[in-house]
Order: sequence, then C-alpha cells, then structure tokens
Amino acid sequence: MILAQRMNSMKPSPTLAMVAKAAALKAEGKDVVSLSAGEPDYDTPEWIKDAATKAMAEGQTKYTPVAGTAALKKAITQKFLRDNGLTYQADQIVVGTGGKQIIFNSLMATIGSADEVIIPAPYWVSYPEIVSLLGGVPVFVDCPIQNEFKLQPEQLEASITAKTKWLILNSPSNPTGCVYTKSELLSLAEVLRKYEHVNILSDDIYEYLVYDGSIFLNILNVAPDFYDRTLIVNGVSKAYSMTGWRIGYGAGPLHLIKAMTDLQSQSTSNACSISQAAAVAAINGDHGFLAQWRESFYKRRDYLLSELSALTELETIKPAGAFYLYIGCKGVIGKITSNGKTIRSDNDFCAYLLEDYNVATVSGDGFGLSPYFRISYATSQENLEKFCQRIKTAIKNLS
Repeated sequence: MILAQRMNSMKPSPTLAMVAKAAALKAEGKDVVSLSAGEPDYDTPEWIKDAATKAMAEGQTKYTPVAGTAALKKAITQKFLRDNGLTYQADQIVVGTGGKQIIFNSLMATIGSADEVIIPAPYWVSYPEIVSLLGGVPVFVDCPIQNEFKLQPEQLEASITAKTKWLILNSPSNPTGCVYTKSELLSLAEVLRKYEHVNILSDDIYEYLVYDGSIFLNILNVAPDFYDRTLIVNGVSKAYSMTGWRIGYGAGPLHLIKAMTDLQSQSTSNACSISQAAAVAAINGDHGFLAQWRESFYKRRDYLLSELSALTELETIKPAGAFYLYIGCKGVIGKITSNGKTIRSDNDFCAYLLEDYNVATVSGDGFGLSPYFRISYATSQENLEKFCQRIKTAIKNLS
C-alpha cells in the first residue's frame, strides 16, 4: 500500500516516543526515571470518577450531539464567565477528544495552501506538524532564554505577512512553563491591531497551574476587541489530571465553531459520553484541591532549580507556570562519554541520559529550540532526587 505524499514529512510526537522508550526499558526491569510525560502524577479526583460511574449507571452511554452535551457546554460557558470574565453562548463551544483535536479541527477549517501560522519557538511539538500536514507554512520565531522564551512585539511584527492566518500563543507554555504578563500581552495586542487578518489561537490548557503570585490572562482579557478573531483552546487534562479521559474544548466565533463541528461530524463524531459527564463534574466542582497540587508542583520546581544551579554546564530559568523546566545544555555539547561517543546535540545528550543512566527526558529539537531538553516535574520527589543524582553523575563523567 502506497501512503499519501503528505505523510513523507510527518514526524511522530517526540514526547510520546520517549514515553514509549521509557516504558519499554521499565518492562525490561530497569529503574527508569521518566520525566518525559506531560501529565500530573496525581490521580483524577474521586468525585470526578464517581460522576462517570453515575453517568454509566444512568445509561449515558449513547451518542451525544457532535459538539458536546448541553450540560457540558453550559458548564464551559459558566466557567469562562466565572474564571475569565468572557461571555460565550453554547453554540460558540465545541467539545472534542482532547485539546489536540480542537487545534487540528480549527486549523483544518481555516488553513489554505501556503497560509502561514506564526509559532513562537520553543513550541508544543504538534503545532507545526498539524500546520504542515494541512498544507500551511509554519513560521517559527526563536524566543531565547534571555527573553524568558517569550515572543517580543518587534519579532511578531517582523513575522507577519499578507499570508499570515494565525498566531499561536500558549501560556503557561509547554515546554517552557513561561507565563505572559498583562503588559506583555498588551504589547503583542498593539501589533496585532494593525493586522486584522491575523487570527489568534490561545492555548490555555495550563491555565490553573500558575505560581509565585502570577495571574493567568489570555489575549482576550487585555484585548476584548479581538473576540471575533480568537479561538480559545482548553480542556480538563492538566488541571484535573484527566489526560486519559480525552476531553478538550474550543470557544470562538460562531462560524468557526460550526465549521469545526461539521468536520468533527465526519471524523470522530462526539467525544466519549462518559468522559463528558465527568468533565461536567470537574468544571462545576470544588477546585480547592488545586491549591495543594500547585504547592507541590512549585516546591518540586524550586527543588530542581536549586539542585541544577550547581551544574555550570546547564542553564535554567524559573518558570511561572505548568510543570516543566526547559534546560539549556550548551555546556555539554562537544564533550565525550565514557563509551567514547561525542555529544553533538541535545538529541545525543538525551540519548546518553537514557541509555547510560536510565533517565528519560525530551530533547529540545522536537520543540524547535536547541540545545535544550525538557523535563516534567509532575512526578514524585523520589524520582526528582534520583534524576538530580543521575544527571550530576552523567555530566561529571563527561570529558
């Protein structure tokens, strides 16, 4: 069977690939410390699981409307008003099987051949792959560590052309954990007002995971006049530790949401009915548990930053959100392992950590900015201590 030509450039997710490698090594009995998966280590709260059990008992196991149940769309509109001060109607909401499907459907509904999408780098690995698959052109803008990995207004303006269709903003960010401040968003908005043909995709999936007094804001909170050209993407995966339940949602202009719903009607149809019932409970429920989760995450973050600061070969900054560190490893490039291999890239360094020290990370190559690697600190303190001990040994044994 001959595959479509579009698959020639399609690359698998490097994050999921590393997760699979770590799982295979664990199956062989190796003590692997895996810091590659982007999901909380906490279980889904019991009361959310109870809602799913109740839904099954009540027979909520049939097809739902393609764009989501009325109960879930109501919960989402109330969430936007309560938490973000944004007003949406139910027909401006579409529910999909994870935020990734929402992003895919939005771009598929809008991107034509050679349309450009501005993607600040480092970026979540799937953004450019989706754009390219659909015939669009990813326009990468390098955002160095000196700028806290954030897009600067002058960079944005220099990247916009007549073909620009979207700007993707992800705050808090995967892979860096950076959070855009109000003033930073206002500066970007000043540029975007000059170019009304540019739409904004705001990926807010880590909205509730912010630290150190940071306040989550998206572009509509500072520029409400962008309402008709902004799609907000969110979901229940990260905030409620529901990655496997596969519920994401989008909110935006009516004509875009209708087009995305039409697309979904011809692909997956509705998201899982039981997962939707659980998501209603999650969104409407008491969020008090998040305070404990946030406290544990930022304590882990601070522990890692303290331990890694002694390694002059690495470069870190303190992120204000999510649960990732994006670590510069320029200081190990060119060094030689005890097996005689030369570390020529962040890919080489991550392979060295996995093969020689059973530590699974994800190289910066997949996120568009090298030489870096990403680790997730959404894991146990024991694992983080093992990681610190092993990476110190790994670097010490380079020559």
